Amino acid sequence: MEQIKELEEVLELLNTKQYTKLRQYLAELNDADIAGLLEELEEEDMLKVFRILPKDLAADVFSYLDMDNQQKIITSLSDKEATNIINNLMADDAADLLEEMPANIVKKLLTNASPEVRRDINHLLRYPEDSAGSIMTVEYVDLKENLTVNQAIERIRKVGLDSETINICYVLDAQRRLVGTVALRYLLLMDGDEIIGDIMHENVINTLMDQEEVARQFKKYDFTAMPVVDNENRLVGIITVDDIVDIIEEETTEDMEKMAAIVPSDKPYMKTGVFETFKKRIPWLLLLMVSATFTGAIISSFEDALSVCAVLVAYIPMLMDTGGNAGSQASVTVIRGLSLNEIEYRDVPKVVFKEIRVALICGITLSAANFAKLLLLDKVGVLVAASVCLTLVAAVVIAMIIGCLLPILAKRLGFDPAVMASPFITTIVDAMSLLVYFRVASAILGL
Repeated sequence: MEQIKELEEVLELLNTKQYTKLRQYLAELNDADIAGLLEELEEEDMLKVFRILPKDLAADVFSYLDMDNQQKIITSLSDKEATNIINNLMADDAADLLEEMPANIVKKLLTNASPEVRRDINHLLRYPEDSAGSIMTVEYVDLKENLTVNQAIERIRKVGLDSETINICYVLDAQRRLVGTVALRYLLLMDGDEIIGDIMHENVINTLMDQEEVARQFKKYDFTAMPVVDNENRLVGIITVDDIVDIIEEETTEDMEKMAAIVPSDKPYMKTGVFETFKKRIPWLLLLMVSATFTGAIISSFEDALSVCAVLVAYIPMLMDTGGNAGSQASVTVIRGLSLNEIEYRDVPKVVFKEIRVALICGITLSAANFAKLLLLDKVGVLVAASVCLTLVAAVVIAMIIGCLLPILAKRLGFDPAVMASPFITTIVDAMSLLVYFRVASAILGL
């Protein structure tokens, strides 16, 4: 509700051309809130309002906009205005923007950027995508281990304004190798004559570590920032918690899309075109459709048995759905455990044993309820009911075993476990359930 009022106020001031008042009004708002207001405006109005913002505020607001709007603004600005934005952005935000821009615009922006900014951006752009180096920033506070607390605080006052964060400072030796970290709160609480080397702590990550692993480190140790070093332990940058929040969102979205058999996309849903959405979904749909033909082949191979006892056909959907649901439950639970490092490859026997016990309890419970339904409501014979219910137990057991094993094996082979989620597992379980069903029915009913 508050944002609606703010949006109406902005539009009113913009439409009545009260630009000075609009500038003052925006200056009183939070940077992220201004960005949210801009994204609610039509493109033409968004560009107008952005140009009204003071230069320093414009750069801060720009960093909160989504990538599409950032590109629209940058391409609409003059070279001087665009360069001012790039020069005032944190290096990691600028690098992220330039990675998505056309090469000719990137060249122009880097040419006009200050030497320091150009150096920092080029430094970040050379790291592999999804690595720690690609998400770090090079604006940080570094200290020497022989400084006193008072000297360290004085240095923070000098360089802190241009740093991503001053909450954590990084202690370096003469060769710029990282030897430890120290929190600002400790500096404020310590005696002014204390030596930095005596109060610092140690913890670092490598530039090539996967960004998902970096996120786990933040969660495990409750960090707000972490230093990143090269192979010689030289400090090259830091990763802050705001970057980690973006990574967690990105990785979660990617896993959800893979679990739904969709090729991952880095664009918001409403900004993805119909044809682009089609291209993301059709590969897996084609693969699953082809694989599902095995189910049809199994049914065809038992056509004679079905013609003798046609009632069996009525329970195929129930068996396939129950098996698929059981497999999906197991796979989702295991995938989550893998993503949180709760499950390792060595845990396979324990996981399988647990899932078999769960499957037996679930299968027997489902079969008991189904057996009563078949006899009392469907009025089928005891042998048919037994065939269906025994198959149900077997289908649930098979489904849960497959559901827990495939994600673990996928990770062991270097694939994303999320790929082995619902659609893929369901297709396998459907085929297995039918094979078991017809074999059990043939044995019991003598077909």
